[in-house]
Amino acid sequence: MFDYKLLAALAAVVEQAGFERAAQVLGLSQSAVSQRIKLLEARAGQPVLVRATPPTPTETGRRLLNHVQQVRLLERDLHSYVPGLDAGGRPERLRIALNADSLATWWAAALGEFCASHSVLLELLVEDQDVGLKRMRAGDVAACVCASAQPIGGARAVLLGAMRYRALASPAFLARHFPQGVSSAQLTQAPAIVFGPDDLLQHRYLAALGVEGGFQHHLCPSSEGFVQMVKAGLGWGLLPEMQVQDELRRGELLELLAQQPIDVPLYWHHWRTGGELLAELTRHLARSTALISTVK
Repeated sequence: MFDYKLLAALAAVVEQAGFERAAQVLGLSQSAVSQRIKLLEARAGQPVLVRATPPTPTETGRRLLNHVQQVRLLERDLHSYVPGLDAGGRPERLRIALNADSLATWWAAALGEFCASHSVLLELLVEDQDVGLKRMRAGDVAACVCASAQPIGGARAVLLGAMRYRALASPAFLARHFPQGVSSAQLTQAPAIVFGPDDLLQHRYLAALGVEGGFQHHLCPSSEGFVQMVKAGLGWGLLPEMQVQDELRRGELLELLAQQPIDVPLYWHHWRTGGELLAELTRHLARSTALISTVK
């Protein structure tokens, strides 16, 4: 039989990225949290945390965190049938990983009504669409939006649609770097803007054009900042079409290569045993008119 006080301590340390903040959330001393982790490890017979900054779960720790995530959601279902068991009365907080471009575009409109009607709070972890699934593998989130179609063990994946990206730049950038017009081979000769080290979208775009090898680029881990850097002429970049419709209409951004977009599929991954809340959220996302109208 699990001692859920010990599992709660593990979840808090990972979610709060440290023992001190975990202690504050749990209303315990830092020493008490540390003792609970040590007791959990003694009972498990192996480490559940790597004592780094921030602490990270071991493989055993990840399995325990997966269990904690699913138990929390199942407990919510039980509280709806037996209200007297719910001593806290606080809304559920769902930890979800998603890519920055989704957060900057369709996500809020798609989730607003659902969160209000179901008394759900969100804790969003921003990850590139190519790597968001690692948060579920780590037991860190209950669901994620990412580009991978293959679910991990114990989870399901639902295709939401695809975001269309276009290679864009400011008129001044085009005049400075491509005075004779743009060809695919020239794109590596001008600075690009990339979201972060895990963002391989530009690499795939260039490869689809037959351009191989590295290219010079800025790193900008902000969806809104990315747009501003492209508009300011610091580089060219792949931007979600739906995010920059006004800039395209006003001529503030121009497409480098006409009719050469790249579509990124978006999948919703969630635990199969995540309870009715995750099931309802999945159904809501699948039928949401806000999402359908913005993800093409």
